[in-house]
Amino acid sequence: MTYQRILMVKSHSMGVGDVLRSSAAWRVLKDKWPQAQLHLLFLSKHAGYPTEDFIRQHHLLASATFLTIRDGTPADPDAKRVPLSVTKQQVIALSQQLQPDLVIDFEASGIRSSLVTRWAAKAVGATSMGIAQFFGRGLFYDFHAPSVKDYAGAQGLKLPMDYTERDFVALAALGLYRVETSIELQVMADGVAYAQELKQQLPVGKPVIGLNIGCGTSDAHPRRPLIEKVANALHAIASDGPYVCLLTGAPFEKSINEAFLQAFGTQPDGVEFIDCAGQTSLVNLQA
Repeated sequence: MTYQRILMVKSHSMGVGDVLRSSAAWRVLKDKWPQAQLHLLFLSKHAGYPTEDFIRQHHLLASATFLTIRDGTPADPDAKRVPLSVTKQQVIALSQQLQPDLVIDFEASGIRSSLVTRWAAKAVGATSMGIAQFFGRGLFYDFHAPSVKDYAGAQGLKLPMDYTERDFVALAALGLYRVETSIELQVMADGVAYAQELKQQLPVGKPVIGLNIGCGTSDAHPRRPLIEKVANALHAIASDGPYVCLLTGAPFEKSINEAFLQAFGTQPDGVEFIDCAGQTSLVNLQA
């Protein structure tokens, strides 16, 4: 069977690393069907994540669409859910626009992505595929892969699996496996241009440290490193000599950088900090 347009459904963390890990699975799909267009449909909690523009420009994707399941911004913990009926209309409209012949649900838990996959496939008569993680979930799809546990056992992997490997659970239904395929990222023209511009602004002869503390959303807060420990680590680095530290982050994470600078305190001779929160993009920083 040959596929021309594959719609890939994801719903997970919008951290750039979490999304970029999926590129290994995209590569395996492209190697199997080089002519196929890969379209990503990501169910995002909120609009406005920096990851969106970055992933839209990934060289393996024909398109990337981010449908929000909550109103508001990533910094708003009390944002209301978007009605499921609205999401359904959006999914059907997108599917009719893209005309996929295969829709893959890469998620193993919940049924929201299962419903989205079903709606998208039914709208255009496409084949649907997903993971039979629990009893009844496989009924949403035309073909399904085994549960994560069964997949890990068959591949000789320990649980919890590496994040990159998780996307290959669904692809097992197609007989496609990772086989040490790496994630992929190409430096884009905007990134090269920004790097050249930034280079002219930095003092000559000093090492440059990029620091993104991040974890600015309410659900990510527990994973944020202790600001004091980060400050102590940067002080320790200063003992080896002066440096320039670029503090990056989303616009709503500027307060985190300010808290870090306060915790760092007096800057040793030759140490400089530049707070770029909200002033750069992931496309800029990749170079």
